[in-house]
Amino acid sequence: MVDPLTYFAVGSLLFVFWAYGVVSFALDVKRKFVPMGRQYLRGREEQKQQARKEQERDEREKQLL
Repeated sequence: MVDPLTYFAVGSLLFVFWAYGVVSFALDVKRKFVPMGRQYLRGREEQKQQARKEQERDEREKQLL
């Protein structure tokens, strides 16, 4: 039989590596994917604004003609 202390030690060691992986993944998401998402949303908003400006410009040109 294996000593219960050995089971506890091995389980604790595995838990430490698992917790490290979870924290590492969360920090990667925070540092890499969240800024990418924000940049994507800013880009979409800028495209919408440019489309509105272009549409307004076209409407003004049509009114002048």
